[in-house]
Amino acid sequence: MKHPVDVHVGKRIRHRRWMIGMTQQQLADHVGIKFQQIQKYETGMNRVSASRLWDIADAVDVPVSFFFEGLGGENASQSEVSGDLLSDKEALALLRSYYAIPEAQRRRLFELAKVLSDAA
Repeated sequence: MKHPVDVHVGKRIRHRRWMIGMTQQQLADHVGIKFQQIQKYETGMNRVSASRLWDIADAVDVPVSFFFEGLGGENASQSEVSGDLLSDKEALALLRSYYAIPEAQRRRLFELAKVLSDAA
């Protein structure tokens, strides 16, 4: 039976991989496993070990804590919102495009978005 934490971590792996435009095969190659294992992690069928999660975090350029954000407690409502947002293909495409922009320009775009949202 799938554990909810394993499912959550798997979804976070999949979404981050997708946001940076990485295939399952590319991620598998980077961490030294077969892409089928990445599929199992992403669905929560297999639990990700701590060392493997460390390698995956390095491959997708996030801290290990990224995979646990939104779990339980006070963040439960935030997790539901994030889950809805991450299931929206348009929102994911926007995030993917945003992260494809060079960092200095991305910061400027972020500041512009903040100004525009404050003015709305």
